[in-house]
Amino acid sequence: MTSLNSRSAFERTRINLLRGSFVVLLPLVLFAMPVWEQTHWLFELFEVLGITLVIVGVLGRFWAILYIGGRKNHLVLQDGPYSICRHPLYLFSTISVAGFGLMLGSLLMTAVFTVLTFAILWTTAANEETRLRQNFGTDYDAYAARVPRILPRLGLFRTEGEVTFRVDQLKGNLMDALVFLSFIPLAELTNELKEYGILPTFPIW
Repeated sequence: MTSLNSRSAFERTRINLLRGSFVVLLPLVLFAMPVWEQTHWLFELFEVLGITLVIVGVLGRFWAILYIGGRKNHLVLQDGPYSICRHPLYLFSTISVAGFGLMLGSLLMTAVFTVLTFAILWTTAANEETRLRQNFGTDYDAYAARVPRILPRLGLFRTEGEVTFRVDQLKGNLMDALVFLSFIPLAELTNELKEYGILPTFPIW
């Protein structure tokens, strides 16, 4: 059975990869200007869709934590968001990142951010599942054969009539939620700096 330290190593690697990717892509965030003006209806549409996706991602993460909090290492949870995909926290994190890209008004940045985040989280999920298969054996194999890893299959949804949750797990997720919600003022700030010519920019789709 994999130790708690090994699980923490997986989490640290994931976080470090995501942070490193953001640092590498930061010049793109700061200096890339969408080819259409910020007053263009398409830019405004992207901004509204982006904010919506960020909020959906944050709420989705809370939804997943309500179900999984404190149970991940004790049973194969298969209800709620875990009935439609095996790693809903990663699904909703990716949705929030896609929203950030849209808020910047660029289809290219949206695609780059989303694909990179998805690839990192997909690889992390695969590593985590090695441990989960060791812990739960055929129970997890059967679950994995039926439910997709990250991309959801909505027709599989099921849930019990009552769900209990742990307050400490929700508090921990609150900090993650604040990180994702910070995408909104960050995107607004960079857009304003570009619009007023404070930052040098280059065009991007």
